[in-house]
Amino acid sequence: MAYLDRQRDSFASSLASAASKINVKRSQTSAPSPLPSLGGGGAPASPSPSVASTTSATAASTPVKKKNGGPTNGLPAGAAIYSQPENTGVGTAIGTNIVYALDYLKQQGGKAVNLSTVLGHLNLNRESEAVQKQIVERMRHHPRIMWRPDNATSDSSADDQWKTGTYEHKPIIPNVKDKTALLQYLQRRTDAQGVNVKDLKDGWPDCETALTALEREHKVLVVRTKKDNHPRMVWQDDPTLCFTVEPEFQSLWHRATIPSVEDIVGKLTAAGQKPTSEDPRLRAMNQPKEKKAKKRAQRRTGKSTNTHMEHLLKDYSHLKR
Repeated sequence: MAYLDRQRDSFASSLASAASKINVKRSQTSAPSPLPSLGGGGAPASPSPSVASTTSATAASTPVKKKNGGPTNGLPAGAAIYSQPENTGVGTAIGTNIVYALDYLKQQGGKAVNLSTVLGHLNLNRESEAVQKQIVERMRHHPRIMWRPDNATSDSSADDQWKTGTYEHKPIIPNVKDKTALLQYLQRRTDAQGVNVKDLKDGWPDCETALTALEREHKVLVVRTKKDNHPRMVWQDDPTLCFTVEPEFQSLWHRATIPSVEDIVGKLTAAGQKPTSEDPRLRAMNQPKEKKAKKRAQRRTGKSTNTHMEHLLKDYSHLKR
């Protein structure tokens, strides 16, 4: 019994020491007690805010962000947030404006347009004079834009001369906008190269209908794409070289059987004629080449450099009994 008593006392002491440690930790982590009022009868100090109240206060002070941009605090409802300039459809670079100007002149169908109309289409009427002069300089030196100066003497000063004149589109193939002009252009060509339909459409956008009609009349040869059957290249054709083969001859031609190469060689040999397949040059070319065995290269011994040890490396095996 004495042993059991000692065990019970040991367990009780360890339990008491553990309980004292737990109480100390709780007292250290507990909230501080409110300070007493200085006046004696005033209200006690407010307790420390809880975790939930701190979180709600932080969320209220942090601005809420939208998915598409910045904070909405302090902005009226429905206010637009300008992060990037709006797309006006016309670029701000000079090269981009020249491309738009060329497309606009191409849409006019060869009609001359003055400078103010072109600048109005590009939304450059309110730009500085330096920017407008750069546009004019690029347009006058562009290979696809034709500038025509005014015929009459202008009353404007020398500083305003850059505003004068008209502009129009200069196609790659000029003055070809109908069937007759196309045939004349093909007849004037001195080379056998075809005309690219893409270049032809630059000054004649709706030329495909005319090309199809001229092709049926055997006046032009048209190469078309396999996927969409669109015309790609055009050559001149001669309708007098087009002949109609009678249907009876066509049926005879399709009924005829072409013999094989072996039958043709046998018939030529039987008739005492030498077929082209018996050409010795072709036979030599068709013969398989013999594979030559590669000779094994002999291993060359290098120059002996250990001459001072020759007496040690000398073979004395013949002296064995």
